[in-house]
Amino acid sequence: MKIIYTHLKLIIIILIYSSTLLSQSKKVLLGIDVLEKENYSILTGKNVGLIANHTSVNSKLISTYDLFKNAKNFKLVAVFSPEHGFKGISRSGELIDDYIDTTTGIKFYSLYGKTLKPTPEMLKGIDVLVYDIQDIGCRSYTYISTLGLAMEAAAENNIEFVVLDRPNPLGGLRIEGNIVEDNFISFVSKFKIPYVYGLTCGELALLLNEEKMLSNGLKCKLLVVKMEGWKRWMKFDDTGLIWIPTSANVPDSKTPFYLVATGILGELNEISIGISYTLPFQTLAAEWINADTLAKYMNALNLDGVIFRPISYKPLYGKWQNKILNGVQIHIYDFNKVKLIPIQFYFLETIAKLYPEKKIFNIVDTTRINMFDKVLGTDKIRLEFSRRYKVDDIISILNKDINNFKILSKKYHLYK
Repeated sequence: MKIIYTHLKLIIIILIYSSTLLSQSKKVLLGIDVLEKENYSILTGKNVGLIANHTSVNSKLISTYDLFKNAKNFKLVAVFSPEHGFKGISRSGELIDDYIDTTTGIKFYSLYGKTLKPTPEMLKGIDVLVYDIQDIGCRSYTYISTLGLAMEAAAENNIEFVVLDRPNPLGGLRIEGNIVEDNFISFVSKFKIPYVYGLTCGELALLLNEEKMLSNGLKCKLLVVKMEGWKRWMKFDDTGLIWIPTSANVPDSKTPFYLVATGILGELNEISIGISYTLPFQTLAAEWINADTLAKYMNALNLDGVIFRPISYKPLYGKWQNKILNGVQIHIYDFNKVKLIPIQFYFLETIAKLYPEKKIFNIVDTTRINMFDKVLGTDKIRLEFSRRYKVDDIISILNKDINNFKILSKKYHLYK
């Protein structure tokens, strides 16, 4: 019996060890990992400005700021941070001030405060800007707006620009939504790309640069440090990497999917999408909804890859604090098949059927409607949908640019 037990124990150890090796072999190397592995050779002898925040870490969770600060072959002279600040603690839309690290003397500039774009004064003495921020693959998430504006500043000031590439959490195959129209370009829809664009930040930078999407057709001296091991089919959970919450309401690697499914509707601030509760972007709820009835009607739609569960909860803060909200929790069970953007519109269609007096665009504040249109990059979807509250009426608008963008963006694919 002792021999059998010893053999069994040995087999278990081998299986655990093999599993560990397998998981390690699947781990993607980030752009910062590759740069570190090559001893920062492309930065040797240069004064560097780092565009970064709390997500800027290597695969061992060491911050890019610490790596750059301690590097011997170049000098870190300034740090620039996007919305939410360098430490990621500021609220959405909260303006942030500049400051100096009293230990190192390094200046930290906010690109979400007095300016959204590095100024010539900020860039004085800098040879190269290095961008290393994890985004979520969604156009309205403003980190990519910061990317584009920083590229413009680099072009205007004859500074090199390096992107340390990172995975698109939604994968590199999903493209959803229309391209932004001229009159709706804003910081939440800065570039003429679909709402879900299916590119890594490095690939997106290449597209912006080569397709003259930067202001006045500017083009910077761009270099992308590619990842190793990333494939287009990979979502973040397939990479073997550890997720760092990109902002307070994106706590895990699945949240970006839910953000696309409800975040546009959330701009109207009339329906709770779970942000003030423990399920950010995962609910659709209001005081006046019957949860069981809504779930029944939503599930009767038989939408691919998703089911809806009745839910009631009390938000912890904000507009509906301590009020009982009823609705559905969204459960995505097939992340490949689900169509994300239409989910919130199917909800609005169902609400208009169940509660005709609550048709959303009749009851919301006009300033919120303006933000809704900006995030969508057009008012055509709202205007068309408002006629009958039917998703079928807007699908052609949502999908009209997808095929052309697939052809265009493929030219900038760095990964298969």
